[in-house]
Amino acid sequence: MSPWSFRTAVPLCVLRPGREPRVEHGHDPALFVEIGSLTKVLTGTALVRMAAAGLLGVDDPVERWLPDAPPSGITLRHLMDHTSGLPRLPPGTGPGRDPYAPFTAGALAGMLPRLDRLAADEPGRRTEYSNFGYAVLGAALAAAAGRPYGELLRAHVLEPLGVADEVAVAPPADRALRARGRFGRTRAAWTMDGAILPAGGLWATPRALASVVSALLVERRFGEPASAWQRADRLLWHNGATRHASAFAGADSGSGDWVLVHRLGGRPEDTDRLGAALLTENRSPDPAAPSYRPGDTP
Repeated sequence: MSPWSFRTAVPLCVLRPGREPRVEHGHDPALFVEIGSLTKVLTGTALVRMAAAGLLGVDDPVERWLPDAPPSGITLRHLMDHTSGLPRLPPGTGPGRDPYAPFTAGALAGMLPRLDRLAADEPGRRTEYSNFGYAVLGAALAAAAGRPYGELLRAHVLEPLGVADEVAVAPPADRALRARGRFGRTRAAWTMDGAILPAGGLWATPRALASVVSALLVERRFGEPASAWQRADRLLWHNGATRHASAFAGADSGSGDWVLVHRLGGRPEDTDRLGAALLTENRSPDPAAPSYRPGDTP
């Protein structure tokens, strides 16, 4: 089956090395779009970069930087690796039209004193994907840096990569591309600029995201990629989804091939399948290698 059989009539943007951008149904690689959990790879990269600069330690306990949190055994590395034992979603969030709206900085601060009780498992025991964990990680990074998340990300990651003007907490109004409904009205997005921001709230141009993927996964400009990236054999990847947007980014560490897919609307699973198909279409089969199935990581 051709990879393009997964596409639907929704705005689509595909960027790959050595190819012209594939743009359909009004998408634009130069406009800002929601990137969902691709935010996490930038947050994880910020942690590694700040550690390299001597501002913190990757294995620092959470309470070193967030003193309202009790000793729990959870480290910054556990948060980055999804091995903290914290649940996928922050308490009080879940199904609804705007699930993260109640999760403000104040709400997160109120949860920190019971962080040890909110963890469902011993840190380091197993992997469980956690948006809540990345919210805590972002708060710890901001405390260590002495500046807001957006500012520390810009200083330690975005400016060195040359994409500081194309990744944002809040995009310029005249450069934001949003999903539209049947009658052309802009669809309401989730509120993602509160405490959940470091887990999935950034906006970026697909063009900038492609530069990030190439720089971090192929050129290895900062060395070994942060463990925020998901791994399957020699593939490094991550995906993301918000209410009306989905993205997939990945690279083959063997061939150096990479792909960035972004869609406005449709099913996130189809975005994952398209990205995975494009990333592996020219790959030599390896019977000993595990099969690749994108995980559910919005």
